[in-house]
Amino acid sequence: MPEPTLLILASLAGGEKHGYAMIQDIERFAGVRLGPGTLYGAITRLEAQGWIRAVHSADRRQPYSITPKGNARLAEEIQQLARITQTAKVRMKKA
Repeated sequence: MPEPTLLILASLAGGEKHGYAMIQDIERFAGVRLGPGTLYGAITRLEAQGWIRAVHSADRRQPYSITPKGNARLAEEIQQLARITQTAKVRMKKA
């Protein structure tokens, strides 16, 4: 999974957010600052895959939320990252 995808899904797992709020949240929890082009390009792809959806808002800012399909995909990615991390830890001990 490309990094922006993982970061956006992780951000939205904490609740719906508009683009700028996602940028701030991702920077806070991951130390990575996504540019607007990267963020909105990824949002477009995530919507097309059905992993996130736009939420109706009276505000000019467009909030998004993670869908059940996106939540399941995020859970799969977390499991895969845990396996990779565990393997790396074991191999580092042998080095």
